Amino acid sequence: MVSELLFSIEQYIRSGGIVMIPILMVSCLMWLLIINRVFFLRKLYVKNISRSEAGRLVRENRPPEPKYQGANSMLVRAFLTARSHDPELDDFILDETVMSLISAMDTYLSTIRVLAGVAPLLGLLGTVVGMMSTFEVITVYGTGNAKAMAGGISVALVTTQTGLMVSIPGLYMSGWLAKRANNLKSRIAATGIYLKRFIQE
Repeated sequence: MVSELLFSIEQYIRSGGIVMIPILMVSCLMWLLIINRVFFLRKLYVKNISRSEAGRLVRENRPPEPKYQGANSMLVRAFLTARSHDPELDDFILDETVMSLISAMDTYLSTIRVLAGVAPLLGLLGTVVGMMSTFEVITVYGTGNAKAMAGGISVALVTTQTGLMVSIPGLYMSGWLAKRANNLKSRIAATGIYLKRFIQE
């Protein structure tokens, strides 16, 4: 059963021609980045500490326990690592820490969007290559050789289909990840504002 599935996948890839290689490379890279971001953002949601707990830890100058890996925990750890104990300077350090963590939320998201947008364009390239092959066959053999024409048409259809199959879920995941990242950005920014009152103590 598995061997038959692998054989059918191989035949499908072969029917798409040379353009299938960059499409599959784009797909693999895009999904690696998506999986990376899913696990990274999920880690920031789970085992988090409350804002009041974050404030208490900043006031006591004590980092969270290692088991807490959420967004607030990361902010407190990063701030306490760079803290100078000068209230005026710490205010700027906290702002820089918040901005640094917020920018980390967007890592790879633009790359995922670009890869999702490139996939259908590669599919369109395959369409052009397939149609050119079909017209070459028509030029040499006329329209009587349906078998020879089928190869070019197969390339055109398979690459277009594959490009769309890669692009549509990629664009959906890009939007979903961006929404999660924006939610985390808001949480981190709000926690940063809340912590300012504790660095003056």
